[in-house]
Amino acid sequence: MEVLRRSSVFAAEVMEVFDRSPTDKELVSQAKALCRDYINSRLIRAGVSWSKPEHNTPVPGGKLAEVSTILLRLGDELEYIRPNVYRNIARQLNISLHSETVVTDAFLAVAAQIFTAGITWGKVVSLYAVAAGLAVDCVRHAQPAMVHTIVDCLGEFVRKTLVTWLKRRGGWADITKCVVSTDPSLRSHWLVAAVCSFGHFLKAIFFVLLPER
Repeated sequence: MEVLRRSSVFAAEVMEVFDRSPTDKELVSQAKALCRDYINSRLIRAGVSWSKPEHNTPVPGGKLAEVSTILLRLGDELEYIRPNVYRNIARQLNISLHSETVVTDAFLAVAAQIFTAGITWGKVVSLYAVAAGLAVDCVRHAQPAMVHTIVDCLGEFVRKTLVTWLKRRGGWADITKCVVSTDPSLRSHWLVAAVCSFGHFLKAIFFVLLPER
């Protein structure tokens, strides 16, 4: 079975596009790479990774590595604010994890609800937190192959809904504006106003996640 490796996120061909205006295809590829990294981090944190981490994996570098680090840190903040929203997602949705169609439809429904009132980086972080939470559920219920389905599904959602917005901002690196470093030596990051407008869409996602059947 394929292993979700952090190193896959930082492949040279993916990082090179940060030096120029990224194409739609490249933005989607980066979105999926970031999703794999986010999910892998959450699987490790939950202790449900289905294979041992590779001890010789090199330390990641490049701008995509910075984007991934920031995305994970913002995700930590968001999940701390509303931990119950991003855990046991399958149970909250009352869905079976044995059907690819059911998992895909549920994820897309939640994704659409998150962005009903527009796009912000805070909502993008929420999308990744939902994907990771659902992926953890899948692995816990012996459906690890669904992780790749979730990654592909997120990529397709980005292609249809977020690519234009991302291009206007110059790509994924724009998320670095959502944090500030008060002490570079300590790499201290803080949420700023652009990511703090969680209230309305968090209420919306909560109601979407309530069981409907």
